[in-house]
Amino acid sequence: MKRERLKNLLAEYGRLALYVYLAIFAVVLVSFALAIQMGIEVESAAGKAGIWGAAWVATKVTQPLRILATLALTPLLAQLLRRRKPAKPDAGADGPQR
Repeated sequence: MKRERLKNLLAEYGRLALYVYLAIFAVVLVSFALAIQMGIEVESAAGKAGIWGAAWVATKVTQPLRILATLALTPLLAQLLRRRKPAKPDAGADGPQR
């Protein structure tokens, strides 16, 4: 059911839905990496790769929540962006008359 809703969301909002999902993914991934790093002191490259690997696994576990957040936030963000967009002027109303 979530998969259908996500497909419908992508069909309706296109790139915006994808950008929202990717932004949420990036924030969650970096947040997990920082949280893990704060608890572990790592000096080797393998250790740093391990932090990002653990952060990716933790982010993957949150995927259903991220999908739900995308489903909830995308329509709200689209509405906000539509309100902020200036209305296109009517070419016939202000244009030169012949």
